[in-house]
Amino acid sequence: MQQAKSVKEFDKLLKDSEQPVIVGFFGDFSATARRARPAFEKFCENHKDQPAVLVDVGRVKGAHKDLGVSTVPTVLLVKGHKVLQKVVGAQTDEYYERALLAPSPVHRHPAGDQEESRPKHRVVLYVGASCPWCSRARSYLRRQGIQFREVDVSRNASESARLSSRSGNQGVPQLDIDGHWIIGFDRPKINTLLGLGQTTV
Repeated sequence: MQQAKSVKEFDKLLKDSEQPVIVGFFGDFSATARRARPAFEKFCENHKDQPAVLVDVGRVKGAHKDLGVSTVPTVLLVKGHKVLQKVVGAQTDEYYERALLAPSPVHRHPAGDQEESRPKHRVVLYVGASCPWCSRARSYLRRQGIQFREVDVSRNASESARLSSRSGNQGVPQLDIDGHWIIGFDRPKINTLLGLGQTTV
């Protein structure tokens, strides 16, 4: 997560990003925004591969106006200067995940018209640091145009414990696809659960 220091810098961050950007508008003058900010920062920490910008509207004057933001806290998913998703008010980090990542095109890659007709699935990819198979699983999902949420258990002890209790295994990568667990990068099982057939790479 980056913190914008000026409107010019903020505009450049949005313009230069090839992916949609999560933008959190907060302000120290608002007690609600101060209480909500740690949850937003935790959300960003859990999704370091997702571009994110924090804007303190008390210091960066005017950045919020072009995006139709009239209150803090407000968190947007933005592509260029087009708002794709909007969350207003104090929320939990889990809520930000559901509202901003699950329905968004954050992890979508061009896959032709078939992607549009493909059923939506809830996919969570659990990874660890320096894990080559995790990278392969991530790249495969992206190439297939699958929307997914990524959790790095090596950076989050509570998520690591939760993963072990849910799947009975601590190894990575692991995938939770609509409540069905896959241990390791098992492409045939992934294809079956996601309806990809025998898609090759």
